[in-house]
Amino acid sequence: MHAHHVVILMATWQGAPHLGTQLDSIAAQTHADWSLIVSDDGSTDETRQIVERFAADRPAGQVRLVDGPRAGATRNFLSLLDHVPPDASAAFCDQDDQWLPHKLARAVSALQGLAGPAHYAARTIITDADLRPLAPSRRFLRPLGFRNALVQACMAGNTSVFNRYAVALLQHAAPHAMQAGVISHDWWAYQVSAGHGATLIHDPEPGLLYRQHARSEVGRNDTLPALAARLRKLMAGQFGGWLRANRASLLPLDLPSDSRATLAHLGRMLDSTGPQAIMAMRRGGFYRQTRPGTAALALSALTGALRA
Repeated sequence: MHAHHVVILMATWQGAPHLGTQLDSIAAQTHADWSLIVSDDGSTDETRQIVERFAADRPAGQVRLVDGPRAGATRNFLSLLDHVPPDASAAFCDQDDQWLPHKLARAVSALQGLAGPAHYAARTIITDADLRPLAPSRRFLRPLGFRNALVQACMAGNTSVFNRYAVALLQHAAPHAMQAGVISHDWWAYQVSAGHGATLIHDPEPGLLYRQHARSEVGRNDTLPALAARLRKLMAGQFGGWLRANRASLLPLDLPSDSRATLAHLGRMLDSTGPQAIMAMRRGGFYRQTRPGTAALALSALTGALRA
């Protein structure tokens, strides 16, 4: 397989309304060295038939349809990693976006020549249900890294592309993620890659149209109602449960010593309240991309909301 080959991993469920648009945008990529694996979680609409018709119009073997685990989108994406051969890059793909023609080409160019694991992601153009643009996704200004990844998901899964070294790390880590019940495959992937010291690339150029509608797994996060909802989850203890599951998935991995030390500080932050929790947060160096976000994290640690 060519060094620039990208295996696209798409998880589907009841995706018929918008799947054709997404498949057409994949076919229109300027980087043509790709294959597509679609894992369907038991759709009862026309999803499978749409994929089969698309596959029939492509070169033999370029598009494969497999049965998903029927355990939710995160588990479906984790299981898809098993299908990537050792020498290929991989890209996560949602069923209802529209890729811009340069999406894969920019990712391949950014990852080209890197000797170790690397994880690429990009901004998106947020749209309504009819793909009318609303706003670009935010641009992250603080550094990406493990201390950020443990408390914030910044590398959007629908834009993420991994070189072959990063794919190998994810494949090794996926069984532990399944056992721990992580909530988000893209947040977990950011943590695994960052925890192993991978090169992290966040492209300021948008790579796709990100369709917002009632069934979106994660909606727009830069509006006041969305920020308020996130704060409620933070203070209600739900966020602490997510952090614990993520940490449990990472503990069995052979991480560098500095990453293991950071994980230990996270554990102390989650198990403490008051000044001890704040001390653990400071020693771990945990931060979110905005000052209000980091302040909200500190407040939840101080009050014991992360212990729930």
